[in-house]
Formats: sequence, C-alpha cells, structure tokens
Amino acid sequence: MPNRPGATPINVLLLEKIHPDAAGQFRAKNYAVAEKPNSPAGAELGRMLGEVQILGIRSKTKVTPTLLQKAPELLAVGCFCIGTDQVDLKKCSERGIAVFNAPFSSTRSVTELVIGEIIMLLRRAFERSAAAHQGTWAKGEDASFEVRGKTLGIVGYGHIGSQVSVLAEALGMNVAFYDVAEKLALGNARPVHSLEELLRKADIVTLHVPEDKSTRNMIGARQLEIMRKGSYLINTSRGSVVVLEALHQALKEGHLRGAAVDVYPNEPSTSGERFSCLLQGLPNVILTPHVAGSTEEAQADIAQKTSNRLIRFLEFGTTAGSVNFPEVELPVLNKNHRIIHIHKNTPGVIKQVAEILARHQYNIEGEYLRTTHELGYLVTDVNRKVTPEVQSELKKVRATLKVRVLF
Repeated sequence: MPNRPGATPINVLLLEKIHPDAAGQFRAKNYAVAEKPNSPAGAELGRMLGEVQILGIRSKTKVTPTLLQKAPELLAVGCFCIGTDQVDLKKCSERGIAVFNAPFSSTRSVTELVIGEIIMLLRRAFERSAAAHQGTWAKGEDASFEVRGKTLGIVGYGHIGSQVSVLAEALGMNVAFYDVAEKLALGNARPVHSLEELLRKADIVTLHVPEDKSTRNMIGARQLEIMRKGSYLINTSRGSVVVLEALHQALKEGHLRGAAVDVYPNEPSTSGERFSCLLQGLPNVILTPHVAGSTEEAQADIAQKTSNRLIRFLEFGTTAGSVNFPEVELPVLNKNHRIIHIHKNTPGVIKQVAEILARHQYNIEGEYLRTTHELGYLVTDVNRKVTPEVQSELKKVRATLKVRVLF
C-alpha cells in the first residue's frame, strides 16, 4: 500500500480552504499535502498538478479535459462539497480517475437554513431588523404570519428536500412535493403530478434540484406568475435554476411577498470580493453568500468522509462512494498483492488478465469485478509481488485505461 516502506509517495493538493481535518487524515498516512486557500487559474493549476495523485476541491475549481491532460499521475479527485457539477466525470472515467464526494454531509445544515428562512420571511424579520439598525421602529403585525397551517411546496424530494419536509411538518406545515422520479413520501407529505400544480397550491416554494439542462431557468416569469399572490420563493440549490430578472419583477410588483436566495448565476470567486445582484435593496429579500451548507459541522464531516474514501481507494482500491466508478467494497490486503485493472467494459478483458498471470505463474487469491455500461473495475489479489514486466503486459491488455498495483 502507499504508506508502506519503499512505496511510491502520494502527493495531495487541497484547494479552496478545505477543512483542516482532511489534511490531517492524509498526513497521518504520510502523504505529502499542499494546501491553497483559493482556486488557481487554469494554467497555474495545470503546472501544480504535474506530480499530484489526489486533488481535493470544492465548488469553484473546474476539472476540465484540458486540466486533466496536465495531470498524468492523477488517480482520484475529491469533491469536498455536495455536487460534482464542476468535474468532467466522463473524461475522468476515460482516464481511469475516480471521483468522490460526501453527498449527505451538509444535508442538515441546508435544511436548518431553509426552515429558518421560512420563519424569517413570514415574520418579515430581516426587513424589520434592517429598519431597526437604521433607527426605525417598525412594530406591527401587518403582513406577518405564522408558518403553522401554511403549505410548503418542495421541488426536488431528495436528501435535503425530504429532510426539509420532516422539519416543516413538525412545525405544523402542510407539505407537498414534486420530483421527476418517484419518491417515498415521509410523514404526511404528498406528491403532486407537475411543477405547475405545486406552484399553484404552495404558500412557500423551496427549490432542491441539481443543475442540468432540465433545471436551468426552471423558475422564470411564467412559473412565477403561476405562484399564488403573496407567496414566497426560496432557492438554495443552484444559481441557474431561477431567472433573477423575472424574480425581481415579481417582487417589485408585489406578486411575491418575499424571497430567500443563497445561490446566483454569477458568484465571486473568493470571500470578501465585491458582490452585485439585481435583488439587492428589495425589502423582505434574504440574500446569503452561498452558505447553506457552510457550517463547521458540515465542513468537518465532509472533510472526514471524503478524505477517508480517497484513502481507502488509494490504499485498498475500494470505490465505495465514487460517483463515476463501479462501487466495490474490498477487504484489507493482508499478505497478498493487489492489482487494480480499470478498463473499458468490453468482452475478453478478464480472460486476458488471467492468461498473463497464469503465464507468469501467479496464483490468484481473490478476484472482484464490477462494471457500469462503459467502465470495468477488476481487482485481482495475487500471492506475490507483481513485477514491472507483468505490469507492462497488463497495461497492453485491450481496452485498458489504468493499471495500479498495491503492495
């Protein structure tokens, strides 16, 4: 394994202020860790990746085909965040590079912010707080409401959406949800058949969808017109989901009574950078700087889970938690030597690998195979050290993408 005496050193590059627990776990394995607080420009990052085996990023760093070409030794990418939209997963698979994340770590943090924003919007708390800071005593019950008895419409009933559902119901809210896939309703939540149906019946709409072609500009002028007069919109999902110009108009005209936005089509690359948004200055609009999942607890959990998955992949070949590789949970190596053969999923590969090992008189102690439509992940445990000659022959097997040998 990489941390055994004489093994090839592992270089780790961590970008964007990843929680220090990640670096701590890598250093405990004697990996060489370099940390950068930001995401360097493409050319600079390309130069830094020359001898890196593990790249750790958050949401700002774009892992493109061009960048991957400059990282010949890269074995794995860790996304220390929820999504993996910033990574070209297809190109990573084609180069035999595994990608990992921790999709559940910030679920609670996002959920709590959404619930807090629902209460604050309906009570006009931010609007009145701003007035108090400016010396105005805006006391009164006008346009202030309890959340109890109101209908919350959840768009996207995944890990976060379903948790919002549970907490909202505990507050006495009625919950309806819409998802393109069939989902198990929790508690008394009820699915609806279309986005339009959800928008018509909800007092508050909260968005929890990924960024793809189907969700881009999902909420525009037409959808906002469908929403009930005096309703509220919350977006903590992706900045491309809501057309801000249309939202601005709906708020200015009073069709919507309030909104909370945490994500934007264009965001500053670093903390402290100048931020400009069309919604600035509107009353009863909560603007937060993409912090829904940014709590100490969430970031520590992401750091621990993602780095652990990366280490297990490097040390044992385990792919559990990978978003682009077939998932294989593997035992500890013990006295055996492990060969990882990553290949295009085509017939005959296992036979060729077995023939090479038999010709060199290796005894196979264990064998594991998982495939996706495009990718094959073959793990073979053998009884003795794998020679450079055997490694060279394995790399020549038809459809091979990458060969690793764990000692």
